[in-house]
Formats: sequence, structure tokens, C-alpha cells
Amino acid sequence: MNQQQLKLRTKKFAHDCVDLALSLPRSAFCNHIRGQLIRAATSVASNYRADNLAHSKPAFAAKISIVLEEADESGFWIEFLLERSAVTKDTAQPLIQESLELVKIFYSTRKTARSRK
Repeated sequence: MNQQQLKLRTKKFAHDCVDLALSLPRSAFCNHIRGQLIRAATSVASNYRADNLAHSKPAFAAKISIVLEEADESGFWIEFLLERSAVTKDTAQPLIQESLELVKIFYSTRKTARSRK
């Protein structure tokens, strides 16, 4: 997967998570999770985009670490919604799977970037 494809993939993930968040019912619980999920998922896309402009290998590795953490956090919030029966398994599972795949990609990317010092 090249840089441009991954930019599009992370942006699609952000859009899909925002769509899920906006579909949640209005309650104190869902309002809190809505904000958390939107912040984490959009951070995946925006920080990956910024990462591609990193001026050094250490800066790249640091930014990829943020992307990795935010992808994992996004998955956590979706899992949490599922566990609290706020979303269905059919709705949550594709996003959980995508977050896991993104975590794997960015973990591997960070590992490679750190080994090339």
C-alpha cells in the first residue's frame, strides 16, 4: 500500500467513525463517547497526513507513534460501544477490524522507521 492509498484509507476510517459517532443516540454516555471517537479517528487521518511531511526520521517515528495510538484508541471506543450495546456487532465489527489493521500497519511502519536510524 502506497502513501496516497494509506492517506485515503485513514481518511475513510475517520469518515466512517464520524458517521458512527453521529448516529449514536443522545445520552450522557453516548455524547462522551461521540466526542472521544471523533477526536481519535480524525487524529489518525490528520496525523498520518502530517507525518508524511516530517523533516527527519525521528520526527516521522514520533508522529507515527501518535497515529498508532489514535488508531488503537478508536478501536477501543468502538469496542466499548459494542460492549455497552450502544451499537450492533454488524455496525461495529468492520470498524474494529479496520482499526486493528491500521494498528498493525502503523506498528510495522514505526518499527521499520526506528530500525533505520
